[in-house]
Amino acid sequence: MLSSPVAAALARRNVHYGWAVVGVTFLTMLVSAGAVGAPGVLLLPLQREFGWSTADISVALAIRLLLFGLMGPFAAALINRYGVKRMVLSSLTLVSGGLLLSLAMREVWQLILLWGFVVGFGTGLTAMVLGATVATRWFSRRRGLVVGLLTASSATGQLVFMPLLSMLTEQMGWRVALALLCGLLWVAALAVLALMRDRPSDLGLAAYGEEGAATAPPPPAGSVVAAALGALRDASKTRVFWVLFATFFVCGASTNGLIQTHLIPLCVDFGVPEVRAAGLLALMGVFDFVGTVASGWLSDRYDNRWLLFWYYGLRGLSLLFLPYSDFTLYGLSLFAVFYGLDWIATVPPTVRLTAERFGRERANLVFGWVFAGHQIGAACAAFGAGYARSTLDSYLPAFFIAGLLCLGAALLVPTLGRAPAAKPAPAT
Repeated sequence: MLSSPVAAALARRNVHYGWAVVGVTFLTMLVSAGAVGAPGVLLLPLQREFGWSTADISVALAIRLLLFGLMGPFAAALINRYGVKRMVLSSLTLVSGGLLLSLAMREVWQLILLWGFVVGFGTGLTAMVLGATVATRWFSRRRGLVVGLLTASSATGQLVFMPLLSMLTEQMGWRVALALLCGLLWVAALAVLALMRDRPSDLGLAAYGEEGAATAPPPPAGSVVAAALGALRDASKTRVFWVLFATFFVCGASTNGLIQTHLIPLCVDFGVPEVRAAGLLALMGVFDFVGTVASGWLSDRYDNRWLLFWYYGLRGLSLLFLPYSDFTLYGLSLFAVFYGLDWIATVPPTVRLTAERFGRERANLVFGWVFAGHQIGAACAAFGAGYARSTLDSYLPAFFIAGLLCLGAALLVPTLGRAPAAKPAPAT
């Protein structure tokens, strides 16, 4: 294990080992995101090779997105019980195994089993709660920035991999593209095996921004299911939880479920070549990285409710603009820049609001349930847009609905009150 000598070397340079953990987590989430985003590139090649309909393939994609989200709170409980390292390695093994087996699939039920259930379950073992867990355990200061960096790795990975996978699919076939993705997942697994540690106390450190070595809390008592459901029971009694859940539902419906899954087929419908459409998603990924990291920086300094108001409002306007872009290079580029800056900038403020309202030790559990709302929205949009295309011969109704939902979410967030001020410590 390299973590101890690396931690000592970093300490001599006055660098906290938490940043090394962030680096490994960044790589893991970046590559895992490629597995989550790959079906958006491979939808059309699968249709051409096997003759499956958009609706059939969308069933598998919806299951994958749904499991990715519903596993979130249980993933947080599993991480709390068994540790970050074990769960990340389990996730990477399942995802790479499901993708490898899919190289030999021939029937649509195999697609649903492997890409829907196996990959969905595997990615769900860490989901977005991995970034939230690392940020809250390893950082007291700069937490918003860390959440921004890790969120950007996930969202950007889904988009930046798409042009590469699209090019490989066009030139060498979709199986070669998936094989490359499996290789990258194994590289990430090696990095986790060598450098990942669960908590600062494993190395005798305090969280970044705190003094003194922290003591690791004992593993939670009771079952994993009880811990996850207990967090839901307590959080669901508050209005804050339902506002965050509802707005994150809209976030998922307007990003992973719609743009990530169906933007390339939409562009093809309007005469834009697949590789160029995938390049559009890569451009979004570049601007998303900038926007999400900036969002993390802003969330450390400004009222997170009003940040979310602007993020959802601007995203809604960009989605309503897309059908009127005429799908020209200029119009699509303008959409990519504008939408990309806001792709998943909502995550850092949502994580900070969750930690503020529900506490550090339960933040990942509650955020897991909030993220479940995100993926329920994504699954609804993934299936709904595919169904609209199959029955109405158009994706556009789905884009109009998503835009209006974003505007509604923008109006909902400011109804949250400010967090109550911390009570002063009693006099001794």
